[in-house]
Amino acid sequence: MSFERRVAKKLRKKERKYETEQLMKEKRSEEYEVLEEVFDRSTLMVIYDFLNKGTINEIHGVVRAGKESRVYWGKDKQGKELAIKIYLIVSAEFRKGMMKYIEGDNRFKGVKHDTRSLIFAWAQKEFKNLEQATAAKVKVPKPIAVKNNVLIMEFIGKDGVQAPTLKELPPKNPSKTYEILLEYLRRLYSMAELVHGDLSEYNIMILRGHPVLFDMSQAVPLSHPMAQYLLNRDLTNLNKFFSKLGVKVPSIEESYRRVTSSVKS
Repeated sequence: MSFERRVAKKLRKKERKYETEQLMKEKRSEEYEVLEEVFDRSTLMVIYDFLNKGTINEIHGVVRAGKESRVYWGKDKQGKELAIKIYLIVSAEFRKGMMKYIEGDNRFKGVKHDTRSLIFAWAQKEFKNLEQATAAKVKVPKPIAVKNNVLIMEFIGKDGVQAPTLKELPPKNPSKTYEILLEYLRRLYSMAELVHGDLSEYNIMILRGHPVLFDMSQAVPLSHPMAQYLLNRDLTNLNKFFSKLGVKVPSIEESYRRVTSSVKS
């Protein structure tokens, strides 16, 4: 190859690199504009800290929005899909609702009661709950990172399309799914020492035919004063839903015994 052709090839390579960098800058700028409409500066700084560190490489549209948080679809540098959950700082109603789950949780003693501190603790709480559930071999979104009100998790779905919930897509084999979920609750109770606390068909996804628990922020340790009440509520919700699908569910007392029997008193 002649000297001129080698130089021309290098120049084309640099031009392509420059064009790619410019596209990424434009993309980031568009993402910033979308996020800026919703979130305050401190939240944006956390997101861009994750971008600069490479924890997040891309961030796209909202896949789930509620009064308390928004979940964005993203990717890391390896192209692995991420769920980027951002808790809203402005929800006073949310602050009132979370207090009963934080008070009595010894992991969060001494948390200040102002809205920002509580929401930061709430994000940390979900991250820790996901860690403990994952260690107990309960299928949940794998936690990746958390800072302030931003939580990054494994994305449950494909190509930015979130897996359907149990409510949206009832299982093909409801009896088997019910047994799997009871086993998940047993592992949460006996191995992670947690109670989900808000389990229903609305926060169980179905991925490739298998259930995945999500929305773990309200999960409480067994020492929490509401733990037994919340476990009974979880079991009642499960039994009610699956009985409608024709599953011959055990009584709440029997379900409770199965979930808790492996724990020594």
